[in-house]
Amino acid sequence: MHLLKLGSDGKPILTRFIAGNIPSYAILSHTWEADEQEVTFKDLIDGVGIDKLGYEKIQFCGNQARKDGLQYFWVDSCCIDKSSSSELQEAINSMFQWYRSAAKCYVYLADVSTGKHSRHSQPLWHLAFSQSRWFTRGWTLQELLAPLSVEFFSREGKPLGDKKSLEVQVQHVTGIATRALRGNSLSEFSVDERMSWATNRKTTIEEDQAYCLLGIFDTYLPLIYGEGKENAFRRLRKEIRGFGGK
Repeated sequence: MHLLKLGSDGKPILTRFIAGNIPSYAILSHTWEADEQEVTFKDLIDGVGIDKLGYEKIQFCGNQARKDGLQYFWVDSCCIDKSSSSELQEAINSMFQWYRSAAKCYVYLADVSTGKHSRHSQPLWHLAFSQSRWFTRGWTLQELLAPLSVEFFSREGKPLGDKKSLEVQVQHVTGIATRALRGNSLSEFSVDERMSWATNRKTTIEEDQAYCLLGIFDTYLPLIYGEGKENAFRRLRKEIRGFGGK
Protein backbone atom coordinates (compact mmCIF):
# COMPACT_ATOMS: atom_id res chain seq x y z
CA MET A 1 0.00 0.00 0.00
CA HIS A 2 1.38 3.40 -0.98
CA LEU A 3 0.89 6.27 1.46
CA LEU A 4 1.75 9.94 1.18
CA LYS A 5 3.37 12.30 3.63
CA LEU A 6 4.24 15.96 3.31
CA GLY A 7 7.95 16.68 3.04
CA SER A 8 9.73 19.60 4.68
CA ASP A 9 8.94 21.65 1.55
CA GLY A 10 5.23 20.81 1.83
CA LYS A 11 5.25 18.57 -1.23
CA PRO A 12 3.76 15.05 -1.05
CA ILE A 13 6.13 12.10 -0.92
CA LEU A 14 5.13 8.51 -1.75
CA THR A 15 6.14 5.68 0.59
CA ARG A 16 5.28 2.00 0.20
CA PHE A 17 4.31 -0.14 3.20
CA ILE A 18 3.76 -3.87 3.37
CA ALA A 19 0.75 -5.45 5.06
CA GLY A 20 1.15 -5.73 8.80
CA ASN A 21 3.43 -2.69 8.94
CA ILE A 22 1.04 0.07 7.86
CA PRO A 23 1.05 3.18 10.09
CA SER A 24 -2.03 5.14 11.11
CA TYR A 25 -3.27 7.24 8.18
CA ALA A 26 -6.00 9.56 6.93
CA ILE A 27 -7.84 8.88 3.67
CA LEU A 28 -9.50 11.17 1.15
CA SER A 29 -12.93 10.74 -0.43
CA HIS A 30 -13.71 13.00 -3.38
CA THR A 31 -15.13 13.22 -6.88
CA TRP A 32 -12.58 13.33 -9.66
CA GLU A 33 -11.75 16.27 -11.83
CA ALA A 34 -11.23 15.68 -15.56
CA ASP A 35 -8.59 12.95 -15.91
CA GLU A 36 -5.91 15.38 -17.05
CA GLN A 37 -6.49 17.49 -13.90
CA GLU A 38 -5.95 14.70 -11.38
CA VAL A 39 -2.43 14.15 -10.04
CA THR A 40 -1.34 10.60 -10.88
CA PHE A 41 1.12 8.14 -9.38
CA LYS A 42 3.49 8.86 -12.26
CA ASP A 43 3.18 12.63 -11.69
CA LEU A 44 4.43 12.21 -8.12
CA ILE A 45 7.27 9.93 -9.20
CA ASP A 46 8.27 12.48 -11.85
CA GLY A 47 7.86 15.44 -9.49
CA VAL A 48 5.20 17.15 -11.61
CA GLY A 49 1.46 17.88 -11.37
CA ILE A 50 1.59 20.84 -8.99
CA ASP A 51 -0.34 22.94 -11.53
CA LYS A 52 -3.26 20.50 -11.72
CA LEU A 53 -6.58 21.19 -9.96
CA GLY A 54 -6.33 17.88 -8.13
CA TYR A 55 -3.16 18.98 -6.37
CA GLU A 56 -5.19 21.23 -4.08
CA LYS A 57 -7.05 18.20 -2.72
CA ILE A 58 -3.81 16.40 -1.95
CA GLN A 59 -2.51 19.44 -0.10
CA PHE A 60 -5.80 19.75 1.78
CA CYS A 61 -5.69 16.11 2.87
CA GLY A 62 -2.06 16.30 3.96
CA ASN A 63 -2.58 19.52 5.91
CA GLN A 64 -5.75 18.24 7.59
CA ALA A 65 -4.04 14.97 8.50
CA ARG A 66 -1.20 16.93 10.06
CA LYS A 67 -3.72 18.95 12.11
CA ASP A 68 -5.13 15.66 13.35
CA GLY A 69 -1.71 14.36 14.33
CA LEU A 70 -1.36 11.96 11.40
CA GLN A 71 1.81 11.84 9.35
CA TYR A 72 0.52 9.70 6.51
CA PHE A 73 -2.48 9.93 4.19
CA TRP A 74 -3.93 8.19 1.13
CA VAL A 75 -5.48 9.62 -2.04
CA ASP A 76 -6.78 7.19 -4.68
CA SER A 77 -5.84 9.27 -7.73
CA CYS A 78 -2.12 9.15 -6.99
CA CYS A 79 -1.48 6.31 -4.52
CA ILE A 80 -2.28 3.52 -6.99
CA ASP A 81 0.08 2.68 -9.82
CA LYS A 82 -2.59 2.02 -12.44
CA SER A 83 0.05 0.97 -14.98
CA SER A 84 0.38 -2.22 -12.89
CA SER A 85 -2.65 -4.48 -13.40
CA SER A 86 -1.79 -6.48 -10.28
CA GLU A 87 -1.59 -3.35 -8.13
CA LEU A 88 -4.88 -2.03 -9.54
CA GLN A 89 -6.52 -5.39 -8.86
CA GLU A 90 -5.25 -5.44 -5.29
CA ALA A 91 -6.32 -1.84 -4.68
CA ILE A 92 -9.90 -2.25 -5.91
CA ASN A 93 -10.40 -5.46 -3.97
CA SER A 94 -8.82 -3.93 -0.84
CA MET A 95 -10.40 -0.48 -1.07
CA PHE A 96 -13.22 -1.06 1.39
CA GLN A 97 -10.80 -2.36 4.02
CA TRP A 98 -8.40 0.53 3.41
CA TYR A 99 -11.21 2.99 4.11
CA ARG A 100 -12.38 0.94 7.10
CA SER A 101 -8.86 0.93 8.58
CA ALA A 102 -8.25 4.68 8.16
CA ALA A 103 -8.00 6.75 11.32
CA LYS A 104 -9.83 9.59 9.55
CA CYS A 105 -11.76 9.90 6.30
CA TYR A 106 -12.05 13.39 4.85
CA VAL A 107 -14.78 14.02 2.30
CA TYR A 108 -13.78 16.95 0.10
CA LEU A 109 -16.88 18.44 -1.55
CA ALA A 110 -15.64 20.51 -4.50
CA ASP A 111 -19.16 21.73 -5.29
CA VAL A 112 -20.03 22.91 -1.78
CA SER A 113 -18.92 26.38 -0.69
CA THR A 114 -19.09 27.98 2.75
CA GLY A 115 -18.47 31.43 1.33
CA LYS A 116 -22.08 32.51 0.84
CA HIS A 117 -25.12 33.03 3.09
CA SER A 118 -28.78 33.54 2.36
CA ARG A 119 -30.56 36.80 3.10
CA HIS A 120 -31.64 35.27 6.40
CA SER A 121 -27.99 34.61 7.29
CA GLN A 122 -28.46 30.86 7.01
CA PRO A 123 -25.56 29.08 5.29
CA LEU A 124 -26.40 28.06 1.75
CA TRP A 125 -24.12 25.05 1.94
CA HIS A 126 -26.94 22.98 3.46
CA LEU A 127 -28.72 22.90 0.10
CA ALA A 128 -25.50 22.48 -1.87
CA PHE A 129 -24.53 19.62 0.46
CA SER A 130 -27.69 17.66 -0.29
CA GLN A 131 -27.19 18.23 -4.02
CA SER A 132 -23.48 17.43 -4.10
CA ARG A 133 -22.18 15.24 -6.91
CA TRP A 134 -20.42 13.20 -4.24
CA PHE A 135 -23.73 11.52 -3.37
CA THR A 136 -24.24 10.37 -6.98
CA ARG A 137 -20.99 8.48 -7.56
CA GLY A 138 -20.54 4.73 -7.24
CA TRP A 139 -17.19 4.62 -5.45
CA THR A 140 -18.22 7.07 -2.73
CA LEU A 141 -20.85 4.65 -1.38
CA GLN A 142 -18.24 2.44 0.26
CA GLU A 143 -16.26 5.54 1.23
CA LEU A 144 -19.28 6.67 3.25
CA LEU A 145 -20.02 3.29 4.84
CA ALA A 146 -16.60 1.76 5.49
CA PRO A 147 -14.82 4.32 7.73
CA LEU A 148 -15.79 4.80 11.35
CA SER A 149 -14.82 8.49 11.12
CA VAL A 150 -16.15 10.45 8.13
CA GLU A 151 -15.77 14.23 8.14
CA PHE A 152 -17.17 16.55 5.45
CA PHE A 153 -15.34 19.65 4.18
CA SER A 154 -16.23 22.43 1.76
CA ARG A 155 -14.11 23.30 -1.27
CA GLU A 156 -12.45 25.96 0.91
CA GLY A 157 -11.39 23.19 3.31
CA LYS A 158 -13.80 24.32 6.02
CA PRO A 159 -15.39 21.61 8.22
CA LEU A 160 -19.12 21.09 7.69
CA GLY A 161 -19.73 18.28 10.15
CA ASP A 162 -19.30 14.52 10.28
CA LYS A 163 -21.30 11.38 9.56
CA LYS A 164 -22.87 11.61 13.01
CA SER A 165 -23.77 15.31 13.15
CA LEU A 166 -25.08 15.26 9.56
CA GLU A 167 -26.73 11.86 9.87
CA VAL A 168 -30.27 13.09 9.17
CA GLN A 169 -29.21 14.93 6.00
CA VAL A 170 -27.08 12.02 4.77
CA GLN A 171 -29.84 9.49 5.39
CA HIS A 172 -32.35 11.67 3.58
CA VAL A 173 -30.12 12.09 0.52
CA THR A 174 -28.89 8.50 0.26
CA GLY A 175 -31.81 6.45 1.59
CA ILE A 176 -29.29 4.30 3.46
CA ALA A 177 -30.52 2.77 6.71
CA THR A 178 -29.41 4.72 9.77
CA ARG A 179 -27.99 1.55 11.34
CA ALA A 180 -25.69 1.12 8.36
CA LEU A 181 -24.51 4.73 8.61
CA ARG A 182 -23.76 4.13 12.28
CA GLY A 183 -21.45 1.25 11.50
CA ASN A 184 -23.62 -1.85 11.93
CA SER A 185 -22.33 -4.85 10.00
CA LEU A 186 -23.48 -4.64 6.39
CA SER A 187 -24.25 -8.37 6.50
CA GLU A 188 -27.31 -7.43 8.57
CA PHE A 189 -28.88 -5.95 5.42
CA SER A 190 -30.24 -7.99 2.54
CA VAL A 191 -28.52 -8.11 -0.83
CA ASP A 192 -31.45 -6.27 -2.41
CA GLU A 193 -31.32 -3.49 0.17
CA ARG A 194 -27.58 -3.01 -0.27
CA MET A 195 -28.00 -3.04 -4.04
CA SER A 196 -30.70 -0.36 -3.72
CA TRP A 197 -28.22 2.02 -2.09
CA ALA A 198 -26.28 2.11 -5.36
CA THR A 199 -29.27 2.27 -7.74
CA ASN A 200 -28.86 5.89 -8.84
CA ARG A 201 -25.07 6.08 -8.54
CA LYS A 202 -22.83 6.29 -11.59
CA THR A 203 -19.25 5.41 -12.47
CA THR A 204 -17.13 6.58 -15.38
CA ILE A 205 -16.30 3.00 -16.42
CA GLU A 206 -19.38 0.79 -16.69
CA GLU A 207 -17.83 -2.31 -15.07
CA ASP A 208 -17.00 -0.22 -12.01
CA GLN A 209 -20.71 -0.07 -11.18
CA ALA A 210 -20.25 -3.68 -10.04
CA TYR A 211 -16.63 -3.50 -8.89
CA CYS A 212 -17.33 -0.57 -6.55
CA LEU A 213 -19.69 -2.85 -4.58
CA LEU A 214 -17.18 -5.59 -3.77
CA GLY A 215 -16.55 -4.31 -0.26
CA ILE A 216 -20.24 -3.72 0.37
CA PHE A 217 -20.75 -7.46 -0.11
CA ASP A 218 -17.39 -8.58 1.33
CA THR A 219 -16.47 -10.38 -1.88
CA TYR A 220 -13.47 -10.64 -4.19
CA LEU A 221 -13.54 -10.58 -7.99
CA PRO A 222 -10.83 -10.62 -10.64
CA LEU A 223 -11.22 -7.46 -12.70
CA ILE A 224 -12.09 -7.91 -16.39
CA TYR A 225 -12.40 -4.45 -17.91
CA GLY A 226 -14.21 -4.78 -21.20
CA GLU A 227 -16.61 -7.49 -19.98
CA GLY A 228 -19.47 -4.98 -19.73
CA LYS A 229 -21.70 -4.05 -16.81
CA GLU A 230 -24.11 -6.98 -17.18
CA ASN A 231 -21.36 -9.59 -17.07
CA ALA A 232 -19.68 -7.86 -14.14
CA PHE A 233 -22.93 -7.87 -12.17
CA ARG A 234 -23.57 -11.50 -13.13
CA ARG A 235 -20.21 -12.50 -11.69
CA LEU A 236 -20.79 -10.36 -8.59
CA ARG A 237 -24.19 -11.94 -7.88
CA LYS A 238 -22.75 -15.42 -8.41
CA GLU A 239 -19.99 -14.63 -5.91
CA ILE A 240 -22.53 -13.28 -3.41
CA ARG A 241 -24.67 -16.42 -3.70
CA GLY A 242 -21.56 -18.53 -3.21
CA PHE A 243 -21.03 -16.84 0.14
CA GLY A 244 -24.62 -17.35 1.24
CA GLY A 245 -26.00 -13.90 0.38
CA LYS A 246 -29.78 -13.57 0.51
